[in-house]
Amino acid sequence: MRILIDEMDDGWDEKLRELGYEAYSVKKLRMGGHKLRTDYSVINYAKENKMVLVTRDTESGQACAENNLPYVLLDNNEIFKIVVESLKKF
Repeated sequence: MRILIDEMDDGWDEKLRELGYEAYSVKKLRMGGHKLRTDYSVINYAKENKMVLVTRDTESGQACAENNLPYVLLDNNEIFKIVVESLKKF
Protein backbone atom coordinates (compact mmCIF):
# COMPACT_ATOMS: atom_id res chain seq x y z
CA MET A 1 0.00 0.00 0.00
CA ARG A 2 1.33 3.42 -1.00
CA ILE A 3 0.24 6.40 1.08
CA LEU A 4 0.32 10.12 0.31
CA ILE A 5 0.25 12.41 3.34
CA ASP A 6 -1.23 15.83 2.63
CA GLU A 7 0.79 18.91 3.51
CA MET A 8 -0.83 19.62 6.87
CA ASP A 9 0.46 16.37 8.37
CA ASP A 10 3.98 16.40 6.98
CA GLY A 11 6.09 14.10 9.12
CA TRP A 12 3.50 11.35 9.31
CA ASP A 13 5.11 9.86 6.21
CA GLU A 14 8.25 9.22 8.24
CA LYS A 15 6.31 7.67 11.13
CA LEU A 16 4.37 5.43 8.75
CA ARG A 17 7.59 4.31 7.03
CA GLU A 18 8.92 3.30 10.46
CA LEU A 19 5.87 1.03 10.72
CA GLY A 20 6.60 -0.52 7.33
CA TYR A 21 4.31 1.53 5.07
CA GLU A 22 5.39 3.08 1.80
CA ALA A 23 4.47 6.66 2.61
CA TYR A 24 5.22 9.99 0.95
CA SER A 25 4.65 13.61 1.93
CA VAL A 26 3.12 16.21 -0.40
CA LYS A 27 5.39 18.83 1.15
CA LYS A 28 8.56 16.80 0.56
CA LEU A 29 7.52 15.85 -2.97
CA ARG A 30 6.88 19.54 -3.71
CA MET A 31 10.33 20.44 -2.33
CA GLY A 32 11.73 17.77 -4.66
CA GLY A 33 10.26 19.51 -7.68
CA HIS A 34 6.81 17.93 -8.07
CA LYS A 35 4.07 20.38 -9.02
CA LEU A 36 1.58 19.71 -6.23
CA ARG A 37 0.23 23.17 -5.43
CA THR A 38 -3.50 22.52 -5.87
CA ASP A 39 -5.93 19.98 -4.44
CA TYR A 40 -6.53 18.71 -7.97
CA SER A 41 -2.82 18.09 -8.50
CA VAL A 42 -2.49 16.26 -5.19
CA ILE A 43 -5.54 14.06 -5.84
CA ASN A 44 -4.41 13.35 -9.39
CA TYR A 45 -0.90 12.44 -8.18
CA ALA A 46 -2.39 9.99 -5.67
CA LYS A 47 -4.61 8.50 -8.36
CA GLU A 48 -1.82 8.14 -10.94
CA ASN A 49 0.48 6.54 -8.38
CA LYS A 50 -2.20 4.26 -6.86
CA MET A 51 -1.92 5.86 -3.42
CA VAL A 52 -4.24 6.34 -0.47
CA LEU A 53 -4.55 10.05 0.29
CA VAL A 54 -4.50 11.01 3.98
CA THR A 55 -5.87 14.54 4.35
CA ARG A 56 -7.63 16.98 6.65
CA ASP A 57 -9.06 18.84 3.64
CA THR A 58 -12.78 18.08 3.48
CA GLU A 59 -13.02 19.08 -0.18
CA SER A 60 -10.19 16.72 -1.10
CA GLY A 61 -11.92 13.93 0.81
CA GLN A 62 -15.19 14.64 -0.97
CA ALA A 63 -13.43 14.69 -4.34
CA CYS A 64 -11.84 11.32 -3.59
CA ALA A 65 -15.20 9.89 -2.48
CA GLU A 66 -16.96 11.16 -5.62
CA ASN A 67 -14.29 9.58 -7.81
CA ASN A 68 -13.94 6.29 -5.91
CA LEU A 69 -10.36 7.03 -4.89
CA PRO A 70 -9.00 5.64 -1.60
CA TYR A 71 -8.58 8.23 1.14
CA VAL A 72 -8.56 8.80 4.89
CA LEU A 73 -10.25 12.03 5.91
CA LEU A 74 -9.16 13.43 9.25
CA ASP A 75 -11.93 15.98 9.62
CA ASN A 76 -13.44 17.25 12.87
CA ASN A 77 -16.07 14.48 12.90
CA GLU A 78 -13.40 11.76 12.79
CA ILE A 79 -11.30 13.50 15.42
CA PHE A 80 -14.39 13.85 17.64
CA LYS A 81 -15.04 10.09 17.34
CA ILE A 82 -11.50 9.42 18.55
CA VAL A 83 -12.01 11.77 21.51
CA VAL A 84 -15.28 10.06 22.47
CA GLU A 85 -13.68 6.59 22.23
CA SER A 86 -10.74 7.75 24.34
CA LEU A 87 -13.06 9.24 26.97
CA LYS A 88 -14.87 5.89 27.32
CA LYS A 89 -11.65 4.48 28.80
CA PHE A 90 -12.00 6.65 31.93
